[in-house]
Amino acid sequence: MGNALKPFDVSLQQFNVLRILRGQKGAPANLSTLNERMVTKMSNTTRLVDKLLAKGFVIRNVCPSNRRKVEILITDQGSKVLSEMDKAVTEAEIGMVQHFNKQELEQINHLLDKF
Repeated sequence: MGNALKPFDVSLQQFNVLRILRGQKGAPANLSTLNERMVTKMSNTTRLVDKLLAKGFVIRNVCPSNRRKVEILITDQGSKVLSEMDKAVTEAEIGMVQHFNKQELEQINHLLDKF
């Protein structure tokens, strides 16, 4: 997956943040929400958001009702690039599983569930 995202200069964690923000359907998220929903829990969510901010993929606003709370939203540019990333990741996923038959894929799935 990392190789599929290289052309976009985005890490898997940054990709995850963008997907979470898209899932908010226009509602802002705060750092706590992002960290809770991350696939891999990490303490550097602020740094991930800062990198996405520098690329123009997200915006950060101070909450009008609570100045200590920061709201993060995906930008139109971030949404467009995320759609392109989705296609690249889907192609990578297809490439990873194309050499397995249905029974093997079911076995892999079973073992991952067991793990």
